[in-house]
Amino acid sequence: MIHPTAIIDPSATIADGVTIGPYSIIGKEVTIGSGTNIGPHVVIGDYTEIGKDNRFFQFSSIGEENQDKKYAGEPTKTIIGDGNVFRECCTVHRGTTQDKSETRIGNNGWFMAYTHIAHDCVLGDNIIMSNNATLAGHVEVGDFVILSGFAKIHQFCKIGAHAFVGMDCAISKDIPPFVLVAENAPYGLNSEGLKRRGFSGDSISALKKAYRSIYRKSLKIDEAIAEMAQSDDIHVAHLIQFLKDAKRGILR
Repeated sequence: MIHPTAIIDPSATIADGVTIGPYSIIGKEVTIGSGTNIGPHVVIGDYTEIGKDNRFFQFSSIGEENQDKKYAGEPTKTIIGDGNVFRECCTVHRGTTQDKSETRIGNNGWFMAYTHIAHDCVLGDNIIMSNNATLAGHVEVGDFVILSGFAKIHQFCKIGAHAFVGMDCAISKDIPPFVLVAENAPYGLNSEGLKRRGFSGDSISALKKAYRSIYRKSLKIDEAIAEMAQSDDIHVAHLIQFLKDAKRGILR
């Protein structure tokens, strides 16, 4: 059902089964997949691609022009997967030509009220951003990451999969996968989260040992990697690769 007060650009492609509420605006060259529910007073900006079964609550602004002063109106994109929920007043900005020209969000994310995803961010699947959590431009967030209320992530940072960032943290370095952060510092392994997601006891033990190599032994990163490389656990291998790829330095 599309409410008669909604304004939809003629170039937009709306699949069957999409609901669009009163006074919402759909921009040019937007595509919206089946089963998606767009509430009242929602703005979907130009060149936005939305998958199936998403839900957008009132006053969310998705795919709007970004806040980068270098942006000159280029037809950059916002690409959103399936099954995401965007609560009231969420903002997501389209990409810039200085990066890959797109902001990308995966599947089954839960974005609470007043969260912000800036230009050129890349988000994986099953991410939770609590109220007022904010991503600056070019941030990458791995699968199953949880950002608590008012968490703030500096531009170009990477947050590894299964990491947990506590309330009101201000992050300016990369956070390795599986790490729990509180009060702007590493606080241990996100063991409870890993248990809930079915990680084996052996893998959790291996990751705890890896965490000690990084954070408890006063080793340089190269030394910690060498020590961790003795493990044959696939998740430890993922952690090692993240450390090797880190460009901003990791939070320690």
